Amino acid sequence: MEFAKRLHSVEEYYFSKKLKEVNFLKASGKPIINLGIGSPDLQPPSQVIRVIKESMSDSNAHKYQSYQGLPELRSAITKFYRTHFNVFLNDTTEVLPLMGSKEGVMHISMAFLNAGDQVLIPNPGYPTYTSVTRLLEAEPIFYDLNEGNNWCPKIEDLEKKDLSKVKIMWISYPHMPTGAKGNLKNFKALIAFAKRHNILLVNDNPYSFILNNKPQSILSVEGAKEVCLELNSLSKTFNMAGWRVGMVLGKYEYINAILKVKSNMDSGMFYGIQKGAIEALKCSKLWFLSLNNVYEQRRKLIWKLATKLNCTYQEDSCGLFVWAKLPTHFKAEAFIDKLLKEHYIFIAPGTVFGSNGEGYVRFSLCASEEDIEEAIARV
Repeated sequence: MEFAKRLHSVEEYYFSKKLKEVNFLKASGKPIINLGIGSPDLQPPSQVIRVIKESMSDSNAHKYQSYQGLPELRSAITKFYRTHFNVFLNDTTEVLPLMGSKEGVMHISMAFLNAGDQVLIPNPGYPTYTSVTRLLEAEPIFYDLNEGNNWCPKIEDLEKKDLSKVKIMWISYPHMPTGAKGNLKNFKALIAFAKRHNILLVNDNPYSFILNNKPQSILSVEGAKEVCLELNSLSKTFNMAGWRVGMVLGKYEYINAILKVKSNMDSGMFYGIQKGAIEALKCSKLWFLSLNNVYEQRRKLIWKLATKLNCTYQEDSCGLFVWAKLPTHFKAEAFIDKLLKEHYIFIAPGTVFGSNGEGYVRFSLCASEEDIEEAIARV
């Protein structure tokens, strides 16, 4: 039996492959410390756990659910955006709950791309943008991000490209993997660029509330809805990564196109998870203060570990990671393999996220202070 030709355009996800090696070392008794993955180890809010347990006895709990999610979930999402981003959305027409924002990358791409279309993808950036583009037989066009420009795109460089076939441009601010913060000036320039070239601009925004005192949404810019969508997620903000709760927001015509894809891909999100998500979105600012207090302490320790490894880093970044520059004589993958082999510490090489990630590594904050202190002691 022959496999689909599209599989030749992608490889197994790096972390899927690398974790097999890491887990093999663990199984053989090696004391692995995993600082490579952004999977929150902290608990969701206690009231969220309570609500999902209580929901099990509801009469509708085990039935198929709406493809658009519970009305009260959509309402909770739009209220959350109004409260924290000052963005006003119609909860009937301008929001669509997703089973994680990663699902949204595929659904958006399927709704807007034809074979042969082109997609602007950040380098470095989230690898799924590239793999989904290739799976749909579209063409990734990489645009450079670098430390000198604070990991933001240069519009003048984008304008030099042949943009006639470009349908989508992916951005993610706060940026993954570097933690660079977005700003309204940059958003306005990107929106104007997208309008000039009839490009759908999608901001992937799951890290806004992690070590960031000024959360921003691209949809807060006047006129953004004409050409923009935003993806968001409860995975990082509320420690619900395995629950798979995300959302896409934007104008009705775009949301309806995505719904056409989604409604043919699943049969609705589990009722109990939706009820838990509603409760999470009601959390006060005390939740974010408490969460970030933990991450602040962990980040200080990661900075110490990075310094011990002769790496440098930017202290004004945000998100769940520390993006660090290696000493000039090291290559990223050789460095992380050496660290894993000699000290049983796993971190991510910057090259996972694109060629501009060479010379960098990424440390995750999703490990206890005890584990990070142990890592420091080992090196």
